[in-house]
Amino acid sequence: MKDYIISCCSTADLTEEHFKARDISYICFHFELDGKEYADDLGKSIPFDKFYKAMQDGAQTRTSQVNADEFEQYFEGFLKEGKDVLHLCLSSGISGTINSARVAQEILAEKYPERKLLIVDSLAASSGYGLLMDKLADLRDQGKSIDEVYEWAMANRLKLHHWFFSSDLTFFIKGGRISKTAGALGGLLNICPLMNVDYQGHLIPRYKIRTKKKVIRAIVDKMEECAEGGKDYSGKCYISNSACEEDAKEVARLVEERFPKLNGKVEIYSIGTTIGSHTGPGTVALFFWGKERND
Repeated sequence: MKDYIISCCSTADLTEEHFKARDISYICFHFELDGKEYADDLGKSIPFDKFYKAMQDGAQTRTSQVNADEFEQYFEGFLKEGKDVLHLCLSSGISGTINSARVAQEILAEKYPERKLLIVDSLAASSGYGLLMDKLADLRDQGKSIDEVYEWAMANRLKLHHWFFSSDLTFFIKGGRISKTAGALGGLLNICPLMNVDYQGHLIPRYKIRTKKKVIRAIVDKMEECAEGGKDYSGKCYISNSACEEDAKEVARLVEERFPKLNGKVEIYSIGTTIGSHTGPGTVALFFWGKERND
C-alpha cells in the first residue's frame, strides 16, 4: 500500500478513467448553468457536448471554487486512514482556490500533527495541470517519497507549457480577457488569438493570427520552439478542447508528424465545465514539457 495520496482538482481536465488508472484523487469545483448548480465532475452531471451547446444557445454560466470546509472534509478522509496527502491546486493566476486549501491545511495540522498535508500551486490549468499530475504519479510509482515528489513539483512546474487558441472570442470578451473593441475587430478580420500561461500562472494573449488554419500551424511551431529537445521532444503531449474535437485532432496530427520521438500518441481531452465556462466553445489547448517559463 502507498503511504500517501497525490491529489488535484477536477480542473485538471482528465477523464475519470485516467484518474483511476493513475491512482490520482480529485475534488470537484462547482458551476451554475442558468442558475442551477452542478459539480464539475468530469462531464458526469452534464455531458460536455450538451454543456457547450447550452452556452452557444445563450445559457448563463457561473463557477465557484472549492471552499475551505469542502477541502477540510476531503483531506480529512485520507488523514484519518493514516495517509499523507500531496495536493496540487489550479493556478493561483486563475483561481483563489489555493487559499481555501491552505485554510484547511492549517486546521488539519492541529488535528493530525503526525500527518503530512502538502499544498502546491500548480501554476497550471486544464489538461496541462493533468499532465503535471501524470508525471507526479510516475514519480510516486518509481518509489519516490511524498517529500521528493513535492520538491520535484516545486522545481519543475514552470517547465510545463500551455499554448492555446480560440476560434470563437465571444466568451473571452464576456470574461474581460479580450476587450470588446479587440474582439469585434478580431471577428471582422477572422483573427484567432494565440495565448499561453505565463510564469505566474496567468492567461496571456500573445499573437493575433488570421484564420484558424494558420493558428493551428502556429501552435505547433510554438511547441517546436519551446519543447524540451525541439523536434526531438520525447515526452508526453496532451491536448484539451471545448467542443471542437476536429481542430484538436488536426493539431494532434501535426504534432505527431513533427515530433517522431513523442512518448506515445497525443492524448486528447475535453476542457471541463469550470474552465469551459470562461473559454466557451472553440478553444484548443496544447501541453508539453520544455524550458522554464520566465515571462
